[in-house]
This record gives sequence, C-alpha cells and structure tokens, in this order.
Amino acid sequence: MNTLRNSVKLIGRLGQDPEVKTLDKGRKLAKFSLATSDSFTAKDGSKQEQTQWHNIVVFGNLAGICEKYLKKGKEIAIDGRLTYRNYEDKNGTKHFISEIVTNELLFVGSNNELKK
Repeated sequence: MNTLRNSVKLIGRLGQDPEVKTLDKGRKLAKFSLATSDSFTAKDGSKQEQTQWHNIVVFGNLAGICEKYLKKGKEIAIDGRLTYRNYEDKNGTKHFISEIVTNELLFVGSNNELKK
C-alpha cells in the first residue's frame, strides 16, 4: 500500500523541448511541461475538451534520455510523485510551484515519432 502514497501517473504530450541542466558532480536535471486532456459531453450535448498542464522534473540518467529523445509534442507516460516548493523573487513576491518528480518514463508514440 505504501506505493500508492503520493503516486502520480500521467499520459500526455510535451509542451516544449526539455530544459536540461548539469548539476554538481555531473548529475543531470530535465524540466518540461506535460499536457493531459480529458473530454466530456456538456449539458447541451456538445463535446468539450479540457487540458491540464503539469510541471515535470526528471533527474539522473533518465534526464539524459529526455535530453536525447524528447521533443515538443511527443507523447509519453510518466510515473512519479507530487512535490511542492516555494521561493521569493527579488521583488519579495512569493511563488508556489507544484511539480511531478518522475521515477519512470515510457514512450507512447510510434517509433517513427521518436525519430523526428
């Protein structure tokens, strides 16, 4: 049951190419946004689509894979955990950020899509 605590699984498309940084000791960090969409039928019978955007963070070897293979628009599945952080900018404004730290990533699109 512990694996169900703070577990996030999403399938979606990248909103931009991953931003990859090399941290101390050569460890990599990749960040990107992921769009997930749900569709439903409204009361008037029209089909509606709702898109949610998620901030994704990937560390280590998996970040290197993101850097090499992921591009804007690619469809992927991720498994991770939800984290929150905040910071204060130089103007004293406090910002709150929710992110999903990824443990596992799968390519959902076709092999031809990965070659683009």
